[in-house]
Amino acid sequence: MVTAANIPDDKLDLRGTPCPINFVRTKMRLEKMNSGALLEVWLDAGEPIEQVPHSLAIEGYQIEAIEEREGFFAMQVRSRSKVET
Repeated sequence: MVTAANIPDDKLDLRGTPCPINFVRTKMRLEKMNSGALLEVWLDAGEPIEQVPHSLAIEGYQIEAIEEREGFFAMQVRSRSKVET
Protein backbone atom coordinates (compact mmCIF):
# COMPACT_ATOMS: atom_id res chain seq x y z
CA MET A 1 0.00 0.00 0.00
CA VAL A 2 1.45 3.34 -1.05
CA THR A 3 0.92 6.25 1.32
CA ALA A 4 2.14 9.83 1.19
CA ALA A 5 4.72 8.92 3.84
CA ASN A 6 6.46 6.40 1.59
CA ILE A 7 6.31 8.11 -1.80
CA PRO A 8 9.96 8.87 -2.56
CA ASP A 9 11.07 12.42 -3.21
CA ASP A 10 13.82 11.10 -5.51
CA LYS A 11 15.01 7.82 -7.00
CA LEU A 12 18.49 6.52 -7.71
CA ASP A 13 19.06 3.47 -9.94
CA LEU A 14 22.35 1.86 -8.95
CA ARG A 15 21.79 -1.55 -10.50
CA GLY A 16 25.08 -2.76 -11.94
CA THR A 17 27.10 -0.37 -9.75
CA PRO A 18 29.72 -2.10 -7.56
CA CYS A 19 30.49 -1.50 -3.90
CA PRO A 20 31.58 0.90 -2.49
CA ILE A 21 30.64 3.22 -5.37
CA ASN A 22 26.92 2.57 -4.83
CA PHE A 23 27.25 3.58 -1.15
CA VAL A 24 29.18 6.74 -2.05
CA ARG A 25 26.64 7.78 -4.70
CA THR A 26 23.73 7.14 -2.32
CA LYS A 27 25.34 9.18 0.45
CA MET A 28 26.15 12.05 -1.94
CA ARG A 29 22.54 12.16 -3.18
CA LEU A 30 21.18 12.12 0.38
CA GLU A 31 23.46 15.01 1.36
CA LYS A 32 21.96 17.13 -1.46
CA MET A 33 18.36 16.42 -0.43
CA ASN A 34 16.18 18.42 1.96
CA SER A 35 16.02 17.30 5.59
CA GLY A 36 13.69 14.34 6.03
CA ALA A 37 13.32 13.69 2.29
CA LEU A 38 12.85 10.09 1.17
CA LEU A 39 15.20 8.54 -1.40
CA GLU A 40 14.47 5.26 -3.14
CA VAL A 41 17.62 3.41 -4.25
CA TRP A 42 17.61 0.40 -6.56
CA LEU A 43 20.34 -2.09 -5.69
CA ASP A 44 21.46 -5.48 -6.92
CA ALA A 45 21.27 -8.63 -4.82
CA GLY A 46 24.37 -9.82 -2.98
CA GLU A 47 26.98 -7.41 -1.70
CA PRO A 48 25.11 -4.19 -2.65
CA ILE A 49 21.92 -4.96 -0.68
CA GLU A 50 23.96 -6.46 2.16
CA GLN A 51 26.46 -3.59 2.50
CA VAL A 52 24.76 -0.34 1.46
CA PRO A 53 21.91 -0.34 4.04
CA HIS A 54 24.33 -1.37 6.79
CA SER A 55 26.83 1.36 5.87
CA LEU A 56 24.09 4.01 5.69
CA ALA A 57 22.76 3.00 9.12
CA ILE A 58 26.27 3.35 10.57
CA GLU A 59 26.37 6.88 9.08
CA GLY A 60 23.10 7.72 10.88
CA TYR A 61 20.61 7.41 8.05
CA GLN A 62 17.21 5.82 8.68
CA ILE A 63 16.33 2.90 6.41
CA GLU A 64 12.56 3.06 5.95
CA ALA A 65 12.01 -0.07 3.85
CA ILE A 66 13.68 -2.69 1.70
CA GLU A 67 11.54 -4.45 -0.87
CA GLU A 68 12.56 -7.24 -3.21
CA ARG A 69 11.37 -6.62 -6.75
CA GLU A 70 11.94 -8.47 -10.01
CA GLY A 71 15.70 -8.88 -10.17
CA PHE A 72 16.69 -6.09 -7.74
CA PHE A 73 15.94 -4.51 -4.36
CA ALA A 74 14.30 -1.13 -3.70
CA MET A 75 15.55 0.50 -0.52
CA GLN A 76 13.97 3.63 0.92
CA VAL A 77 16.20 5.79 3.09
CA ARG A 78 15.44 9.08 4.82
CA SER A 79 17.87 12.01 4.60
CA ARG A 80 19.20 13.37 7.86
CA SER A 81 18.34 16.68 9.43
CA LYS A 82 20.74 19.40 8.38
CA VAL A 83 22.94 20.74 11.15
CA GLU A 84 23.47 24.47 11.02
CA THR A 85 27.01 25.66 11.55
